[in-house]
Amino acid sequence: GYYLGMCFAAPEKHLCFFYLASKGWKTFFFFAVLFPAVAGALAYYWSRKGWNNHPLARTLAIYALPQSGWRAVASSINTEFRRIDKFATGAPGARVIVTDTWVIKVTTYCLHVAQQQDIHLTVTDSRQHELTPDSNIPVQFLTIRVASVNPYVKAFDIRLNSTEYGELREKLHAPISNAANVVIHQSLSDLFLETFTSLVEINQTYTVPRTQ
Repeated sequence: GYYLGMCFAAPEKHLCFFYLASKGWKTFFFFAVLFPAVAGALAYYWSRKGWNNHPLARTLAIYALPQSGWRAVASSINTEFRRIDKFATGAPGARVIVTDTWVIKVTTYCLHVAQQQDIHLTVTDSRQHELTPDSNIPVQFLTIRVASVNPYVKAFDIRLNSTEYGELREKLHAPISNAANVVIHQSLSDLFLETFTSLVEINQTYTVPRTQ
């Protein structure tokens, strides 16, 4: 559309006659046609066989029973997602949802799904931030690795506030191992205790003078 508009807006560039256009405009026209063509071909390929070729359909098809398909898995996830007792956390660009059967991580361009009965969870990292946009107190964020025994399911990481750790454990069927020996602050009192202890440790030793 931009190229066609420039044909009328800048007639001195001779864009209506492709062979007279400059090399730069020829390159622009080539990519302007190539990108939509590739996108259209990819969308057509995904739509074949009832969208079975789509990456999301392939991800869900891993859990489909022989007599069913990925749509049955999607229906199961949708049913559990509508329940109010699910665990949900994370920013919109990296949302984590845990239902009775599924552990789901939704990012901007990807979907990670794992069945609770097949996973092992491990705390791999912990980072403490002194200030956050919605709080004036220090916050600890945990990174938990979700690995499935299913060889077709790639492992993925979920990140959450340490104060949500207890709620997550209540929703999970499998225990969470702590490979990094991370001290998890599940409450404000835990965080205060560690901060107070660290401040005491850096203080110099005070020697009480002997009284006469």
